[in-house]
Amino acid sequence: MTTSRKPLMAGNWKMHHTHLEAIQVVQKLSYRLDDRDYKAVEVAVCPAFTALRSVQTTLDSDRIPIALGAQNCHWESHGAYTGEVSPAMLAKLNVRYVIVGHSERRELFGETDDAVARKVRAVLGAQMSPILCVGETLEERDLGSTDEKVAGQTRAALAGLKADDVARCVIAYEPIWAIGTGKTATPGDANATIGVVRNTIRELAGSVADETRILYGGSVKPGNTAELMAMPEIDGGLVGGASLDPDDFARVIRYGR
Repeated sequence: MTTSRKPLMAGNWKMHHTHLEAIQVVQKLSYRLDDRDYKAVEVAVCPAFTALRSVQTTLDSDRIPIALGAQNCHWESHGAYTGEVSPAMLAKLNVRYVIVGHSERRELFGETDDAVARKVRAVLGAQMSPILCVGETLEERDLGSTDEKVAGQTRAALAGLKADDVARCVIAYEPIWAIGTGKTATPGDANATIGVVRNTIRELAGSVADETRILYGGSVKPGNTAELMAMPEIDGGLVGGASLDPDDFARVIRYGR
C-alpha cells in the first residue's frame, strides 16, 4: 500500500441498531480508539437512516473524529419518491460517505448499473464521496468471470466522470459469496481482483487510480484484517458484522494500521 493512500475502515451497520443503540456503539468505539489510531486510519460508520441524526450530533458534540456515512440514497435531490432519501438531505447531516451499489441493493432490490451510476453522480454533486461496491457471485467466480464482472461494474459506474470526480470516489470490492457467510477471499485473490479494479480506473482516469482507495469487504473481522491489509492493493475494509460490536471494530481498525 502506498503511503499516499490512508486506509479507510468503514462500518456498514446495515439494518441494525436503533438510534439509541447507535449512540452507545459510537461512544464505546471512541473510548477504544486513540490519536494514533485516527492518525493511521480513517474511521467511518454508516448507520441506518433513523440513526444518522443521533450519531451526527454525538460525533459533533463529543468531537469524535469518526466520519459519518449513509448506506444508500436516491439520485434525485427531491420529489415524489415515497420512502427515499436524497443526497441533499444526507449532506445537511454532515454525511461524508454514501455506500452505493452494495450487492444487497443490487441482488435483493434490483438496482441496475444505470441506477448505481446515477447515484454516484448524485452523491458527488452533493459534495459527498460514494463508496462504490463491486463484486461477483459464487457462480460467476466458478465460471472464471470475476475480472470481467468487477471491471464492467466499475466502468458502468465511473465512465464519463472527470478525473477529479473519480478521485473523490472510494471503491469497495465485496465478493457477494463472502458477505455475511463467514467466508473470505484469500488475501492474494482479493489483492488480485482489486488490482483489476485499479487498472480499470486507470483506463478511465489515468494516474488518479494510484490515489484511489479500494477497500475489501466480505466477512472482514479481527482475525483476518492484518493479513488482508498486508496486501499492497488493499486500502482498508468495508466492515459488516464486526463493525456492530465496538470491541471487534476497534480491533479491526488497529489491525488495519
